[in-house]
Amino acid sequence: MAEALWGKAALLPGLRVGHFTDLEALTGSTVVLVEEGAVGAVDVRGAAPGTRETDLLSPENTVEKVQAILLTGGSAFGLRAADGVMRYLAERGKGFPTPGGVVPIVPAAVLYDLGRGRIHRPPGVEAGYQAALAAGERVEEGSVGAGTGAVAGGVKGGVGLAGYLLEEGHRIMALVAVNSLGRPFDPQTGRLYGEDLLAEEERALLPDRSRYQGRPEDYRYPFLFGQNTTLAVVATDAPLSKAQAKRLAIMAQDGIARAIRPAHTPLDGDLVFALALGEGKGVAPYTLLRLGAYAADAVTRAILRAVLLSGSAPGIPAYQDLMG
Repeated sequence: MAEALWGKAALLPGLRVGHFTDLEALTGSTVVLVEEGAVGAVDVRGAAPGTRETDLLSPENTVEKVQAILLTGGSAFGLRAADGVMRYLAERGKGFPTPGGVVPIVPAAVLYDLGRGRIHRPPGVEAGYQAALAAGERVEEGSVGAGTGAVAGGVKGGVGLAGYLLEEGHRIMALVAVNSLGRPFDPQTGRLYGEDLLAEEERALLPDRSRYQGRPEDYRYPFLFGQNTTLAVVATDAPLSKAQAKRLAIMAQDGIARAIRPAHTPLDGDLVFALALGEGKGVAPYTLLRLGAYAADAVTRAILRAVLLSGSAPGIPAYQDLMG
């Protein structure tokens, strides 16, 4: 059995996470920094993604390693925040070497949170730069960074982190920003989908559901139709090849489907980035199988943690609020 990890313990050595949070505009950015480089891949399952630099992550393409991944609010406007992360990395000489200097590789993906704050101010260059400056080994969860204005099926979404230490010594983690069309809970019972995967200590976050008054008919009419997406980054210290990192991202997508219903819809931009901090030589198929299985479980737990740890916002109840 693998050991469940959360908080600082879930974060891989050599990887740092930073947030920029704009409470006025109810938006923000979250950056995952791997300044020394990590093998990268991506799997896109939603039909409405907003992305940057994802084609180079295909296994057949040239660039092997990335220096950061950016998750951001602001819809397509928010992709500008990647320029700020590039600036941060370039100042430190981190990136893909070229005759004209290093070019930092920063794939990015956006979620839709426009119009949820008091003003219109999508994340820009400075947001990405400040998120990179703030990156550290402690990760705040809930309504922060890319999850500041996020909504998950009618309740407040946010950012969550979870991981595992496998018996063979490898670690796997998932960081998510949840802004889904589908609900993360059963509208008839109030029970979170996938909550059986929570570690015993994490169950203390679960509310008392005895006062829940469900309205199952609401499930036919999802909230904020067409303003959705769940973004995830899964990372491991195993030395995966680029093709194996792609398979890790594919398997991790199951974690979204376990935690949110429906998932991967025509109106979500659901995607998973994968990072491998090892040397890229590859691992045995059975090792990859186990990493992928626990990556999916980590994604589910991270989504649940995001919903449980997010407070309400104007007009958007927290999940806990539904329990009276």
